[in-house]
Amino acid sequence: MEQMDMQALLSGYRDRIRRIALFEPLNELDRKRDVDLNGTKIDMKGLGLLTLLFFFEQKLMRNQRTGVKELASFLKEATKEVYMLKEETYEELARTLIQNFRPTHGKKRSYGYFDWEEKAEETIEYSILKANDFDAGTNTQFYTLDEDGLELIFATKEFYSEFQISINQLILRKQLEKGEFKGALRQINEMRVAVETLQERIVKLKHEIQRSIVSEETFERYKELLDDIFQRLEREDEEFKELREFVKETRERLFAENIHQKEQKTYQYILQINRELEKVHYEHSELLNQTLHLKNTTLITAQESLYYTGMHSFNFDQDIVSLIVSTPLPLDAMKGVLHPFLKVEENEFWSPLAVLEEQNIVEDRKEKVEYHFYEVDDENSFNSYKQWISEKYKELMEHFLKAYEENSGNTLSEFISYLERNQLENLFQMRYFYDFWIVLHQRSPIQAGTDDEESRTVFDEAFRLLGKRKLIVTEDKAIIQKVDRYSISEMNIKLEDEDELF
Repeated sequence: MEQMDMQALLSGYRDRIRRIALFEPLNELDRKRDVDLNGTKIDMKGLGLLTLLFFFEQKLMRNQRTGVKELASFLKEATKEVYMLKEETYEELARTLIQNFRPTHGKKRSYGYFDWEEKAEETIEYSILKANDFDAGTNTQFYTLDEDGLELIFATKEFYSEFQISINQLILRKQLEKGEFKGALRQINEMRVAVETLQERIVKLKHEIQRSIVSEETFERYKELLDDIFQRLEREDEEFKELREFVKETRERLFAENIHQKEQKTYQYILQINRELEKVHYEHSELLNQTLHLKNTTLITAQESLYYTGMHSFNFDQDIVSLIVSTPLPLDAMKGVLHPFLKVEENEFWSPLAVLEEQNIVEDRKEKVEYHFYEVDDENSFNSYKQWISEKYKELMEHFLKAYEENSGNTLSEFISYLERNQLENLFQMRYFYDFWIVLHQRSPIQAGTDDEESRTVFDEAFRLLGKRKLIVTEDKAIIQKVDRYSISEMNIKLEDEDELF
Protein backbone atom coordinates (compact mmCIF):
# COMPACT_ATOMS: atom_id res chain seq x y z
CA MET A 1 0.00 0.00 0.00
CA GLU A 2 1.32 3.45 -0.94
CA GLN A 3 2.53 5.48 2.05
CA MET A 4 0.13 8.33 2.87
CA ASP A 5 1.45 11.88 3.11
CA MET A 6 0.07 12.83 6.56
CA GLN A 7 0.92 16.50 6.16
CA ALA A 8 -0.91 16.78 2.86
CA LEU A 9 -3.89 14.86 4.28
CA LEU A 10 -4.28 17.22 7.26
CA SER A 11 -3.55 20.37 5.28
CA GLY A 12 -6.41 22.88 5.56
CA TYR A 13 -8.01 21.05 8.51
CA ARG A 14 -9.03 24.35 10.15
CA ASP A 15 -10.86 25.54 7.02
CA ARG A 16 -12.80 22.29 6.81
CA ILE A 17 -13.84 22.51 10.48
CA ARG A 18 -14.85 26.12 9.92
CA ARG A 19 -17.32 25.07 7.21
CA ILE A 20 -18.75 22.48 9.59
CA ALA A 21 -19.03 25.11 12.33
CA LEU A 22 -21.21 27.29 10.09
CA PHE A 23 -23.99 24.69 10.39
CA GLU A 24 -23.87 24.69 14.22
CA PRO A 25 -26.59 27.42 14.62
CA LEU A 26 -28.97 25.29 12.52
CA ASN A 27 -28.15 22.22 14.64
CA GLU A 28 -28.92 24.20 17.82
CA LEU A 29 -32.31 25.17 16.40
CA ASP A 30 -32.96 21.53 15.59
CA ARG A 31 -32.65 20.66 19.27
CA LYS A 32 -35.46 23.05 20.31
CA ARG A 33 -38.89 21.59 21.18
CA ASP A 34 -41.32 24.46 20.41
CA VAL A 35 -44.92 23.54 19.47
CA ASP A 36 -47.89 25.46 18.01
CA LEU A 37 -51.44 25.79 19.42
CA ASN A 38 -52.35 22.31 18.10
CA GLY A 39 -49.34 20.69 19.74
CA THR A 40 -47.52 20.23 16.42
CA LYS A 41 -43.74 20.41 16.74
CA ILE A 42 -42.32 23.46 14.98
CA ASP A 43 -39.47 22.80 12.57
CA MET A 44 -37.07 25.35 14.02
CA LYS A 45 -34.16 24.20 11.89
CA GLY A 46 -36.22 24.68 8.75
CA LEU A 47 -37.36 28.12 9.93
CA GLY A 48 -33.70 28.99 10.56
CA LEU A 49 -32.86 28.19 6.95
CA LEU A 50 -35.90 30.18 5.79
CA THR A 51 -34.60 33.10 7.84
CA LEU A 52 -31.24 32.96 6.09
CA LEU A 53 -32.95 32.78 2.69
CA PHE A 54 -35.14 35.75 3.66
CA PHE A 55 -32.14 37.93 4.58
CA PHE A 56 -30.32 36.77 1.43
CA GLU A 57 -33.29 37.84 -0.72
CA GLN A 58 -33.37 41.22 1.04
CA LYS A 59 -29.66 41.61 0.28
CA LEU A 60 -30.27 40.88 -3.38
CA MET A 61 -33.05 43.50 -3.38
CA ARG A 62 -30.67 45.98 -1.65
CA ASN A 63 -33.14 46.43 1.19
CA GLN A 64 -31.07 47.78 4.08
CA ARG A 65 -33.90 48.06 6.64
CA THR A 66 -34.83 44.48 7.58
CA GLY A 67 -35.54 43.70 11.20
CA VAL A 68 -37.66 41.57 13.56
CA LYS A 69 -41.05 42.84 12.31
CA GLU A 70 -40.21 42.19 8.64
CA LEU A 71 -38.97 38.69 9.47
CA ALA A 72 -42.10 37.98 11.60
CA SER A 73 -44.32 39.02 8.68
CA PHE A 74 -42.39 36.70 6.35
CA LEU A 75 -42.63 33.75 8.77
CA LYS A 76 -46.38 34.28 9.13
CA GLU A 77 -46.86 34.16 5.37
CA ALA A 78 -44.60 31.10 4.96
CA THR A 79 -46.14 29.00 7.79
CA LYS A 80 -49.81 30.03 7.80
CA GLU A 81 -50.90 26.77 6.12
CA VAL A 82 -48.75 24.58 8.40
CA TYR A 83 -48.79 25.94 11.96
CA MET A 84 -51.48 27.54 14.15
CA LEU A 85 -49.79 30.41 16.05
CA LYS A 86 -50.82 33.60 17.81
CA GLU A 87 -49.93 36.93 16.21
CA GLU A 88 -47.37 37.81 18.88
CA THR A 89 -45.76 34.37 18.61
CA TYR A 90 -44.41 35.15 15.13
CA GLU A 91 -42.47 38.09 16.51
CA GLU A 92 -41.12 35.93 19.35
CA LEU A 93 -40.03 33.33 16.79
CA ALA A 94 -38.32 36.02 14.73
CA ARG A 95 -36.38 37.30 17.78
CA THR A 96 -35.35 33.76 18.74
CA LEU A 97 -34.06 33.02 15.23
CA ILE A 98 -32.14 36.29 14.93
CA GLN A 99 -30.59 35.88 18.39
CA ASN A 100 -29.55 32.35 17.48
CA PHE A 101 -27.59 33.63 14.48
CA ARG A 102 -26.41 36.82 16.23
CA PRO A 103 -26.16 36.46 20.06
CA THR A 104 -27.42 39.37 22.18
CA HIS A 105 -23.99 40.00 23.72
CA GLY A 106 -22.85 41.30 20.32
CA LYS A 107 -19.82 39.03 20.08
CA LYS A 108 -19.24 36.58 17.27
CA ARG A 109 -20.26 32.98 17.66
CA SER A 110 -17.44 30.61 18.61
CA TYR A 111 -16.80 26.92 17.94
CA GLY A 112 -14.21 24.90 19.87
CA TYR A 113 -12.38 21.94 18.33
CA PHE A 114 -9.12 20.00 18.39
CA ASP A 115 -6.86 20.94 15.48
CA TRP A 116 -5.20 17.71 14.31
CA GLU A 117 -2.92 19.64 11.99
CA GLU A 118 -1.47 21.77 14.81
CA LYS A 119 -2.18 19.16 17.55
CA ALA A 120 -3.79 21.75 19.82
CA GLU A 121 -7.17 22.97 21.06
CA GLU A 122 -8.44 25.82 18.89
CA THR A 123 -11.48 28.09 18.64
CA ILE A 124 -13.13 29.41 15.51
CA GLU A 125 -15.14 32.64 15.52
CA TYR A 126 -17.72 33.36 12.86
CA SER A 127 -20.64 35.71 12.25
CA ILE A 128 -23.85 34.78 10.41
CA LEU A 129 -25.87 38.01 10.88
CA LYS A 130 -24.56 41.48 11.58
CA ALA A 131 -26.16 44.80 12.48
CA ASN A 132 -26.81 46.89 9.41
CA ASP A 133 -28.69 50.01 10.51
CA PHE A 134 -30.55 51.49 13.51
CA ASP A 135 -33.69 53.64 13.70
CA ALA A 136 -33.37 55.79 16.84
CA GLY A 137 -36.95 57.07 16.52
CA THR A 138 -38.53 53.65 16.81
CA ASN A 139 -35.58 52.01 18.58
CA THR A 140 -35.44 49.35 15.85
CA GLN A 141 -32.33 47.38 14.92
CA PHE A 142 -31.90 46.16 11.33
CA TYR A 143 -29.76 43.20 10.24
CA THR A 144 -28.13 41.73 7.17
CA LEU A 145 -26.13 38.63 6.29
CA ASP A 146 -22.44 38.68 7.19
CA GLU A 147 -19.79 37.00 4.99
CA ASP A 148 -20.06 33.74 6.94
CA GLY A 149 -23.84 33.80 6.50
CA LEU A 150 -23.43 34.15 2.74
CA GLU A 151 -21.00 31.22 2.74
CA LEU A 152 -23.54 29.13 4.66
CA ILE A 153 -26.25 29.99 2.12
CA PHE A 154 -24.01 28.98 -0.79
CA ALA A 155 -23.01 25.76 0.99
CA THR A 156 -26.68 24.71 1.16
CA LYS A 157 -27.11 25.09 -2.60
CA GLU A 158 -26.26 22.31 -5.04
CA PHE A 159 -23.40 24.20 -6.57
CA TYR A 160 -20.21 22.39 -5.66
CA SER A 161 -21.37 18.98 -6.88
CA GLU A 162 -22.25 20.28 -10.36
CA PHE A 163 -19.17 22.40 -10.89
CA GLN A 164 -16.67 20.55 -8.71
CA ILE A 165 -14.52 19.53 -11.69
CA SER A 166 -14.49 23.09 -13.08
CA ILE A 167 -13.53 24.45 -9.65
CA ASN A 168 -10.74 21.84 -9.36
CA GLN A 169 -9.48 22.83 -12.81
CA LEU A 170 -9.26 26.50 -11.81
CA ILE A 171 -7.42 25.65 -8.57
CA LEU A 172 -5.07 23.28 -10.44
CA ARG A 173 -4.12 25.98 -12.95
CA LYS A 174 -3.34 28.43 -10.14
CA GLN A 175 -1.21 25.84 -8.34
CA LEU A 176 0.72 25.04 -11.51
CA GLU A 177 1.33 28.72 -12.21
CA LYS A 178 2.69 29.16 -8.67
CA GLY A 179 4.82 26.01 -8.89
CA GLU A 180 2.96 24.19 -6.11
CA PHE A 181 3.40 20.81 -7.80
CA LYS A 182 2.74 18.69 -4.72
CA GLY A 183 -0.59 20.41 -4.08
CA ALA A 184 -1.41 20.17 -7.80
CA LEU A 185 -0.95 16.40 -7.69
CA ARG A 186 -3.41 16.15 -4.79
CA GLN A 187 -5.84 18.39 -6.69
CA ILE A 188 -5.72 15.99 -9.65
CA ASN A 189 -6.54 13.08 -7.32
CA GLU A 190 -9.55 15.02 -5.99
CA MET A 191 -10.57 15.63 -9.59
CA ARG A 192 -10.40 11.89 -10.25
CA VAL A 193 -12.75 11.23 -7.33
CA ALA A 194 -15.15 13.87 -8.72
CA VAL A 195 -15.08 12.18 -12.14
CA GLU A 196 -15.81 8.78 -10.57
CA THR A 197 -18.74 10.30 -8.65
CA LEU A 198 -20.08 11.83 -11.84
CA GLN A 199 -19.69 8.44 -13.52
CA GLU A 200 -22.02 6.90 -10.93
CA ARG A 201 -24.53 9.71 -11.43
CA ILE A 202 -24.53 9.15 -15.21
CA VAL A 203 -25.27 5.43 -14.71
CA LYS A 204 -28.12 6.27 -12.31
CA LEU A 205 -29.45 8.83 -14.78
CA LYS A 206 -29.43 6.21 -17.54
CA HIS A 207 -31.55 3.84 -15.44
CA GLU A 208 -33.82 6.69 -14.42
CA ILE A 209 -34.41 7.67 -18.05
CA GLN A 210 -35.26 4.10 -19.03
CA ARG A 211 -37.63 3.81 -16.07
CA SER A 212 -39.24 7.23 -15.78
CA ILE A 213 -40.11 8.53 -19.25
CA VAL A 214 -43.90 8.19 -19.32
CA SER A 215 -44.82 11.35 -21.22
CA GLU A 216 -43.48 13.91 -23.68
CA GLU A 217 -43.02 16.37 -20.79
CA THR A 218 -40.62 14.08 -18.93
CA PHE A 219 -38.82 13.34 -22.20
CA GLU A 220 -38.24 17.06 -22.83
CA ARG A 221 -37.10 17.53 -19.22
CA TYR A 222 -34.50 14.76 -19.48
CA LYS A 223 -33.45 15.99 -22.92
CA GLU A 224 -32.78 19.47 -21.53
CA LEU A 225 -30.91 17.97 -18.56
CA LEU A 226 -28.66 15.87 -20.83
CA ASP A 227 -27.98 18.89 -23.06
CA ASP A 228 -26.85 20.89 -20.02
CA ILE A 229 -24.61 18.03 -18.79
CA PHE A 230 -23.10 17.54 -22.25
CA GLN A 231 -22.34 21.25 -22.69
CA ARG A 232 -20.70 21.41 -19.25
CA LEU A 233 -18.61 18.30 -19.98
CA GLU A 234 -17.54 19.81 -23.31
CA ARG A 235 -16.32 22.97 -21.55
CA GLU A 236 -14.48 20.87 -18.98
CA ASP A 237 -12.92 18.78 -21.78
CA GLU A 238 -11.58 21.95 -23.43
CA GLU A 239 -10.12 23.04 -20.09
CA PHE A 240 -8.48 19.61 -19.68
CA LYS A 241 -6.82 20.01 -23.08
CA GLU A 242 -5.51 23.44 -22.12
CA LEU A 243 -4.23 22.12 -18.78
CA ARG A 244 -2.40 19.24 -20.48
CA GLU A 245 -0.80 21.69 -22.90
CA PHE A 246 0.20 23.92 -19.98
CA VAL A 247 1.75 20.94 -18.14
CA LYS A 248 3.58 19.94 -21.31
CA GLU A 249 5.03 23.43 -21.73
CA THR A 250 6.04 23.50 -18.05
CA ARG A 251 7.80 20.14 -18.39
CA GLU A 252 9.68 21.27 -21.52
CA ARG A 253 10.68 24.52 -19.82
CA LEU A 254 12.01 22.71 -16.75
CA PHE A 255 13.92 20.29 -18.98
CA ALA A 256 15.44 23.16 -20.96
CA GLU A 257 16.55 24.81 -17.72
CA ASN A 258 18.16 21.52 -16.56
CA ILE A 259 15.80 21.38 -13.59
CA HIS A 260 15.64 17.60 -14.09
CA GLN A 261 19.30 17.50 -13.04
CA LYS A 262 19.30 20.23 -10.38
CA GLU A 263 15.96 19.44 -8.71
CA GLN A 264 15.07 15.89 -9.60
CA LYS A 265 12.15 15.73 -7.13
CA THR A 266 10.46 18.78 -8.73
CA TYR A 267 10.88 17.27 -12.19
CA GLN A 268 9.52 13.93 -11.00
CA TYR A 269 6.45 15.75 -9.66
CA ILE A 270 5.74 17.37 -13.03
CA LEU A 271 6.13 14.00 -14.81
CA GLN A 272 3.70 12.38 -12.36
CA ILE A 273 1.26 15.29 -12.78
CA ASN A 274 1.41 14.78 -16.54
CA ARG A 275 0.62 11.05 -16.23
CA GLU A 276 -2.18 11.46 -13.69
CA LEU A 277 -3.77 14.33 -15.62
CA GLU A 278 -3.84 12.19 -18.77
CA LYS A 279 -5.62 9.41 -16.86
CA VAL A 280 -8.24 11.77 -15.43
CA HIS A 281 -8.76 13.38 -18.85
CA TYR A 282 -9.28 9.94 -20.40
CA GLU A 283 -11.87 8.99 -17.77
CA HIS A 284 -13.58 12.37 -18.27
CA SER A 285 -13.66 11.77 -22.05
CA GLU A 286 -15.47 8.49 -21.38
CA LEU A 287 -18.12 10.51 -19.50
CA LEU A 288 -18.50 12.70 -22.57
CA ASN A 289 -19.01 9.62 -24.77
CA GLN A 290 -21.50 8.10 -22.32
CA THR A 291 -23.54 11.31 -22.20
CA LEU A 292 -23.56 11.49 -26.00
CA HIS A 293 -24.72 7.86 -26.08
CA LEU A 294 -27.48 8.71 -23.61
CA LYS A 295 -28.63 11.57 -25.86
CA ASN A 296 -28.46 9.69 -29.15
CA THR A 297 -29.50 6.19 -28.09
CA THR A 298 -31.04 5.76 -24.65
CA LEU A 299 -33.17 8.90 -24.75
CA ILE A 300 -34.47 8.24 -28.27
CA THR A 301 -35.14 4.59 -27.41
CA ALA A 302 -37.16 5.66 -24.38
CA GLN A 303 -39.16 8.04 -26.55
CA GLU A 304 -39.83 5.29 -29.10
CA SER A 305 -40.97 2.91 -26.35
CA LEU A 306 -43.32 5.66 -25.17
CA TYR A 307 -44.72 5.90 -28.71
CA TYR A 308 -45.23 2.15 -29.07
CA THR A 309 -46.80 1.97 -25.61
CA GLY A 310 -49.36 4.50 -26.81
CA MET A 311 -49.91 2.51 -30.01
CA HIS A 312 -50.56 -0.71 -28.09
CA SER A 313 -53.02 1.00 -25.76
CA PHE A 314 -54.88 2.57 -28.67
CA ASN A 315 -58.24 0.95 -29.40
CA PHE A 316 -59.44 1.82 -32.91
CA ASP A 317 -63.03 0.64 -32.42
CA GLN A 318 -63.48 2.50 -29.16
CA ASP A 319 -61.50 5.66 -29.89
CA ILE A 320 -62.41 6.21 -33.56
CA VAL A 321 -65.31 4.08 -34.80
CA SER A 322 -67.43 4.63 -31.68
CA LEU A 323 -66.82 8.38 -31.85
CA ILE A 324 -67.88 8.57 -35.51
CA VAL A 325 -70.92 6.30 -35.21
CA SER A 326 -72.35 7.54 -31.91
CA THR A 327 -71.63 11.26 -32.26
CA PRO A 328 -73.19 13.32 -35.08
CA LEU A 329 -70.08 15.20 -36.18
CA PRO A 330 -70.11 18.02 -38.76
CA LEU A 331 -68.27 17.44 -42.04
CA ASP A 332 -65.20 19.52 -41.08
CA ALA A 333 -64.87 17.71 -37.73
CA MET A 334 -65.23 14.34 -39.50
CA LYS A 335 -62.34 15.25 -41.81
CA GLY A 336 -60.23 16.14 -38.79
CA VAL A 337 -60.92 12.75 -37.16
CA LEU A 338 -60.21 10.73 -40.30
CA HIS A 339 -57.28 12.77 -41.59
CA PRO A 340 -54.52 10.97 -39.56
CA PHE A 341 -55.66 7.60 -40.99
CA LEU A 342 -55.70 8.63 -44.65
CA LYS A 343 -52.77 7.83 -46.90
CA VAL A 344 -50.25 10.62 -47.24
CA GLU A 345 -50.01 12.09 -50.72
CA GLU A 346 -46.81 11.00 -52.42
CA ASN A 347 -45.13 12.81 -55.32
CA GLU A 348 -41.92 11.61 -56.92
CA PHE A 349 -39.35 14.33 -57.55
CA TRP A 350 -35.85 14.33 -58.98
CA SER A 351 -33.38 16.02 -56.65
CA PRO A 352 -30.56 18.12 -58.13
CA LEU A 353 -28.39 16.72 -55.31
CA ALA A 354 -28.37 13.39 -57.18
CA VAL A 355 -25.52 14.77 -59.35
CA LEU A 356 -23.37 14.87 -56.21
CA GLU A 357 -23.78 11.16 -55.46
CA GLU A 358 -20.80 8.81 -55.75
CA GLN A 359 -20.09 7.85 -59.36
CA ASN A 360 -17.89 5.28 -61.05
CA ILE A 361 -15.03 7.20 -62.61
CA VAL A 362 -13.05 5.05 -65.10
CA GLU A 363 -9.48 6.11 -65.78
CA ASP A 364 -8.15 6.19 -69.31
CA ARG A 365 -5.81 3.22 -69.20
CA LYS A 366 -5.43 -0.28 -70.58
CA GLU A 367 -6.98 -1.99 -67.59
CA LYS A 368 -10.76 -2.20 -67.64
CA VAL A 369 -12.57 -1.64 -64.35
CA GLU A 370 -15.03 -4.43 -63.70
CA TYR A 371 -16.83 -5.51 -60.54
CA HIS A 372 -17.20 -9.20 -61.36
CA PHE A 373 -15.05 -12.11 -62.55
CA TYR A 374 -14.47 -12.21 -66.24
CA GLU A 375 -16.39 -14.85 -68.11
CA VAL A 376 -13.96 -17.17 -69.84
CA ASP A 377 -16.47 -19.64 -71.34
CA ASP A 378 -17.36 -17.35 -74.21
CA GLU A 379 -18.25 -19.28 -77.34
CA ASN A 380 -16.39 -16.78 -79.52
CA SER A 381 -12.68 -17.05 -80.15
CA PHE A 382 -10.18 -15.11 -78.07
CA ASN A 383 -10.71 -11.41 -78.54
CA SER A 384 -8.00 -8.83 -78.02
CA TYR A 385 -8.78 -8.34 -74.33
CA LYS A 386 -8.62 -12.09 -73.58
CA GLN A 387 -5.31 -12.31 -75.31
CA TRP A 388 -4.04 -9.35 -73.27
CA ILE A 389 -5.23 -10.71 -69.90
CA SER A 390 -3.92 -14.19 -70.76
CA GLU A 391 -0.47 -12.70 -71.34
CA LYS A 392 -0.67 -10.81 -68.05
CA TYR A 393 -1.58 -13.99 -66.14
CA LYS A 394 1.30 -15.81 -67.80
CA GLU A 395 3.63 -12.98 -66.80
CA LEU A 396 2.42 -13.18 -63.18
CA MET A 397 2.99 -16.95 -63.10
CA GLU A 398 6.51 -16.52 -64.50
CA HIS A 399 7.39 -13.99 -61.80
CA PHE A 400 5.87 -16.19 -59.12
CA LEU A 401 7.78 -19.32 -60.15
CA LYS A 402 11.00 -17.33 -60.20
CA ALA A 403 10.24 -15.93 -56.73
CA TYR A 404 9.34 -19.39 -55.43
CA GLU A 405 12.69 -20.75 -56.59
CA GLU A 406 14.37 -17.95 -54.60
CA ASN A 407 12.28 -18.91 -51.55
CA SER A 408 10.28 -15.66 -51.79
CA GLY A 409 6.93 -17.11 -52.78
CA ASN A 410 5.72 -19.16 -49.82
CA THR A 411 3.07 -16.53 -49.08
CA LEU A 412 1.38 -13.85 -51.14
CA SER A 413 2.94 -11.08 -49.01
CA GLU A 414 6.42 -12.51 -49.69
CA PHE A 415 5.69 -12.52 -53.41
CA ILE A 416 4.54 -8.87 -53.25
CA SER A 417 7.73 -7.97 -51.38
CA TYR A 418 9.70 -9.75 -54.14
CA LEU A 419 7.95 -7.60 -56.76
CA GLU A 420 8.80 -4.46 -54.78
CA ARG A 421 12.47 -5.43 -54.54
CA ASN A 422 12.57 -5.94 -58.30
CA GLN A 423 10.78 -2.65 -59.05
CA LEU A 424 7.63 -4.39 -60.34
CA GLU A 425 5.16 -2.50 -58.11
CA ASN A 426 2.94 -1.73 -61.10
CA LEU A 427 1.81 -5.38 -61.16
CA PHE A 428 0.03 -5.40 -57.78
CA GLN A 429 -1.52 -2.02 -58.53
CA MET A 430 -3.69 -3.66 -61.19
CA ARG A 431 -7.05 -5.31 -60.69
CA TYR A 432 -6.08 -8.43 -62.65
CA PHE A 433 -3.36 -9.23 -60.07
CA TYR A 434 -6.01 -9.75 -57.38
CA ASP A 435 -8.40 -11.58 -59.74
CA PHE A 436 -5.58 -13.97 -60.58
CA TRP A 437 -4.94 -14.97 -56.95
CA ILE A 438 -8.63 -15.15 -56.06
CA VAL A 439 -9.27 -17.60 -58.91
CA LEU A 440 -6.20 -19.65 -57.97
CA HIS A 441 -7.50 -19.91 -54.40
CA GLN A 442 -10.96 -20.94 -55.59
CA ARG A 443 -9.62 -23.64 -57.93
CA SER A 444 -6.82 -24.88 -55.68
CA PRO A 445 -5.24 -27.45 -55.98
CA ILE A 446 -4.20 -26.64 -59.58
CA GLN A 447 -2.42 -28.98 -61.98
CA ALA A 448 -1.87 -28.27 -65.68
CA GLY A 449 -3.64 -30.47 -68.23
CA THR A 450 -6.17 -32.08 -65.84
CA ASP A 451 -9.18 -30.53 -67.51
CA ASP A 452 -9.96 -30.58 -71.25
CA GLU A 453 -11.55 -27.15 -70.97
CA GLU A 454 -8.35 -25.71 -69.58
CA SER A 455 -7.12 -24.85 -73.08
CA ARG A 456 -10.13 -22.59 -73.55
CA THR A 457 -9.48 -20.32 -70.55
CA VAL A 458 -7.38 -17.21 -70.06
CA PHE A 459 -5.32 -19.16 -67.49
CA ASP A 460 -4.15 -21.72 -70.09
CA GLU A 461 -0.70 -20.20 -70.73
CA ALA A 462 -0.14 -19.52 -67.03
CA PHE A 463 -1.00 -23.08 -65.95
CA ARG A 464 1.22 -24.60 -68.66
CA LEU A 465 4.22 -23.13 -66.83
CA LEU A 466 3.50 -25.43 -63.86
CA GLY A 467 4.44 -28.48 -65.91
CA LYS A 468 3.81 -31.60 -63.82
CA ARG A 469 3.83 -29.67 -60.57
CA LYS A 470 0.80 -29.06 -58.39
CA LEU A 471 -0.05 -25.57 -56.99
CA ILE A 472 -1.88 -25.37 -53.62
CA VAL A 473 -3.23 -21.98 -52.43
CA THR A 474 -4.86 -21.61 -48.96
CA GLU A 475 -6.27 -18.49 -47.31
CA ASP A 476 -4.96 -16.96 -44.07
CA LYS A 477 -6.60 -14.50 -41.62
CA ALA A 478 -4.32 -11.51 -42.30
CA ILE A 479 -5.29 -8.77 -44.79
CA ILE A 480 -2.86 -7.33 -47.33
CA GLN A 481 -3.41 -3.79 -48.61
CA LYS A 482 -0.49 -2.33 -50.52
CA VAL A 483 -2.61 0.17 -52.47
CA ASP A 484 -5.59 2.22 -51.36
CA ARG A 485 -7.89 0.75 -53.98
CA TYR A 486 -7.49 -2.98 -53.39
CA SER A 487 -7.01 -5.38 -50.52
CA ILE A 488 -6.79 -9.19 -50.37
CA SER A 489 -6.46 -11.90 -47.76
CA GLU A 490 -3.02 -13.36 -47.04
CA MET A 491 -2.46 -16.67 -48.86
CA ASN A 492 -0.12 -19.57 -48.19
CA ILE A 493 1.29 -21.01 -51.41
CA LYS A 494 2.86 -24.44 -51.93
CA LEU A 495 4.27 -25.98 -55.09
CA GLU A 496 4.59 -29.79 -55.11
CA ASP A 497 6.45 -31.95 -57.67
CA GLU A 498 4.74 -35.04 -59.14
CA ASP A 499 7.04 -37.45 -57.24
CA GLU A 500 6.10 -35.75 -53.95
CA LEU A 501 2.44 -36.57 -54.49
CA PHE A 502 2.98 -40.32 -54.05
